[in-house]
Amino acid sequence: MSSFTVLVTGCAGFIGSHLCERLLREGYRVVGLDNFDPFYPRAVKEQNMAAFAEHPHFTFYEADLRQGPAALPPVPVEVVVHLAAKAGVGPSVQQPAAYVENNVMGTLHLLEWMRQQGVNKLFFASSSSVYGNSTEKPFREDLNPLATCISPYAASKLAGEELVHTYHHLYQLDALNARFFTVYGPRQRPDLAIHKFARLLRASQPIPVFGDGSTARDYTFVADTVDGIVRGVRYLLSHTGVFETVNLGNSRPIPLLELIEAVGQAVGIAPELRFEPLQAGDVDITFADIRKAQTLLGYAPHTSLTEGLRQFVAWLPVVEVV
Repeated sequence: MSSFTVLVTGCAGFIGSHLCERLLREGYRVVGLDNFDPFYPRAVKEQNMAAFAEHPHFTFYEADLRQGPAALPPVPVEVVVHLAAKAGVGPSVQQPAAYVENNVMGTLHLLEWMRQQGVNKLFFASSSSVYGNSTEKPFREDLNPLATCISPYAASKLAGEELVHTYHHLYQLDALNARFFTVYGPRQRPDLAIHKFARLLRASQPIPVFGDGSTARDYTFVADTVDGIVRGVRYLLSHTGVFETVNLGNSRPIPLLELIEAVGQAVGIAPELRFEPLQAGDVDITFADIRKAQTLLGYAPHTSLTEGLRQFVAWLPVVEVV
């Protein structure tokens, strides 16, 4: 039984809800924070929390980081996992200001709250998007993303990383910046590719293929990502003077056409394809070099795409919200 309390921002989301369950199972006390952003229905997020909302060691606050540090509850915690963000590369091209407001200013307000409360351990969820179309592969943490960002979402995540470093420098904040690589699995956001493809297949509709189908993503099953986060929390709680950036990926890019075929097999329906132009802001490939996370945290993803898709499809019909 852990004696530590963890604040999880974005606790009602896809990754956040899985993380809360894992932390509670391991005996942590969890304070959850979410603003139920209308990017997708509140009912979906409430379902995400259903399994742990009444847990005796879980406390929930509905609050919006955009409103400043005063909007956050003055609760004692030892470490913060900051998952809350406005997500999505494509929408960020259409609404860049909203991404700055949520992801940059929201992160700044959280950092100020931490400074005021005397909380000095932060796990910050960044994104593989910061690497853009880097020509060096696999993506290492020491590459310079300032030269490769190609979407407002990526820029907002990189700005968050820089703010975290600033607070590490000024206020001795111990911090891990973790760059996530295309997380999928049960509770995945409905706008993401695997979720969208499965729904289209079941509705007997064609699947849009942006580009020629050769773009590839480093798909990482949610339980593996959550394991990396929990290992990061343990690392922060047992070390001081920390500022590190790590990739939490799978280190195996899957081409889009291969992914679509795998989703079709998992659903049991042969895909019909509709080719369309590439979308603005999309990168050609994401490919994580995970050696640093392996060495620092003992991170070792093990879920195959076939098994991950099986678990996703098994979940899908139970939770669809019309």
